[in-house]
Amino acid sequence: MRYEKNLLVEDVVDLTLKLLSIPSVSGDCAAVMSVAERELRDAGLAPTRTAKDAVLAVLRGRDDDRQRVVAAHLDTLGAVVHEIKDNGRLRLYPIGGYDWRSFEGENCTVHTLDGAACDGTLLPDRAARHATPIDKRDEPRKEENVEVRLDVETNSKASTEALGIHAGDIVSFEPRSVVTETGFIKSRFLDDKLSVAILLTAVRDLRRRGVELPHTTHLYLSNYEEIGHGTPAIPPRAEEVAALDIGVVAEGTASSEHAVTILSRDGALPYDRRMVRQLKALAEANGIPYRIDAYQNYGSDASACLKAGKDVRALCFGPAAEATHSYERTHADSIDAALRLLIAYLTAPMAS
Repeated sequence: MRYEKNLLVEDVVDLTLKLLSIPSVSGDCAAVMSVAERELRDAGLAPTRTAKDAVLAVLRGRDDDRQRVVAAHLDTLGAVVHEIKDNGRLRLYPIGGYDWRSFEGENCTVHTLDGAACDGTLLPDRAARHATPIDKRDEPRKEENVEVRLDVETNSKASTEALGIHAGDIVSFEPRSVVTETGFIKSRFLDDKLSVAILLTAVRDLRRRGVELPHTTHLYLSNYEEIGHGTPAIPPRAEEVAALDIGVVAEGTASSEHAVTILSRDGALPYDRRMVRQLKALAEANGIPYRIDAYQNYGSDASACLKAGKDVRALCFGPAAEATHSYERTHADSIDAALRLLIAYLTAPMAS
């Protein structure tokens, strides 16, 4: 059946698709960070950059002494060329945490230091079933047996290098974004461009309605979260750091594509219990569907901030997606729930 559309959710989806269309592997995020800056300027804010090119903006609130940070990240998984094979194809190292199976058969683009781009496809070495022995068909996918087949005529290391491709070039993968009439959005890299779109949409909505926040709030758009060091530049008066990040829908988790996920724990630490209680209370008071969950193989900008030694309370919540770090999927229900909980959190005083 068709999903009944919500205008704010549609704004989130449209912005998500825009962000997803821009390659932004960790370490190579310049283009998408510039787009995020323009979105913030269009909302009437004055964004700045950190030394590592994260984007910051501030919303002044009634209380300027006790401040908040809300972070979401624009960097994604990807790869880097580490070898050009004798047949002209490419060996890769991963950027971020994933299984090579999740990108097998996916189209990709090699981005050179000179600004050129060359398309290709990630495949196992023995991709032709008709020419592959049975004992080789199901071998584990590893760095040693997957390759990029370039969409140009090349059959040697020299001919590939002549294209300007070298070890160290970044490789991005196609997101394959699809929005269904039943309310689902399917794409790679919903983690975490969806959360960025939710954050920017919430900010635009609050400013359009003239809502004054109870606390000065810093927006932190991170560009190194997938490799673990996204949020070191925390303003000195910040007491809370909230990561808006993806929930994990999978067997053995409590999260749902139709609710917002509130994290109690990730792979690094438990989140601040007062904040978990406050988010739970805000969700219940506003009739927002939610799930509280705990993960082992997970990290966020908020937990990275604590690992960097910052003296702040950390919390994490966001829309939930199925098949995280693979071909992800969520539903408009989860987007709506995450957007509403974010607005409720931003407009509520800090928990005592």
